[in-house]
Amino acid sequence: MPVDRTAWPRGELEAFENEFPERDYWIEMNCPEFTCVCPRSRQPDFARLIIRYVPDRQCIELKSLKLFLHAFRDVGIFHENVVNHVLDTFVAACRPRQAEVVGIFNARGGIQTTVTATLSRESPTKI
Repeated sequence: MPVDRTAWPRGELEAFENEFPERDYWIEMNCPEFTCVCPRSRQPDFARLIIRYVPDRQCIELKSLKLFLHAFRDVGIFHENVVNHVLDTFVAACRPRQAEVVGIFNARGGIQTTVTATLSRESPTKI
């Protein structure tokens, strides 16, 4: 059965110019209050999302990230889809050299789930 992505939050992530594009450095955002809804049971899912990236020419603006993540609150979506959709939207917004999204979902039915999605570009953009 195909997944209906029409209800998934759309990317309204904002980016700003990286003042140090010649340097590789990691930025990590810890989002401990992520919520969405199980698409089968409609019960709430709670998670900690960790987003790490090496910026290239742009960095993500944090308030826009907060609003994007809050838009999942009432969305029925599987854990795997959350993490991959966040990574895809994030990468489209700021084109990082490397990025990783980790979703650590609270236990439900005795099973705790951790999902990790990564992106790594072979060669960084030259200045």
